[in-house]
Amino acid sequence: MFDDTRRNEDTVTATAEFPALTATDRCDRCGAQALVRVELPSGTDLVFCGHHARQHETRLREIAIAYRDESDSLSV
Repeated sequence: MFDDTRRNEDTVTATAEFPALTATDRCDRCGAQALVRVELPSGTDLVFCGHHARQHETRLREIAIAYRDESDSLSV
């Protein structure tokens, strides 16, 4: 018999460690090189170019569990 009872149990939230961005990572908004990775409570991540990260930074920081700006790691 299938038991469809829902139990109220403690929830454990774990986040995966996402690797550093590389030159092949692309902004989810426009396709430019990604410089910022935002981790969401759902466990997914979004990546943005510098322009779009700055444009949406306030709201992204409000909802993100991690906001990683890797623009300082660029080599010219």
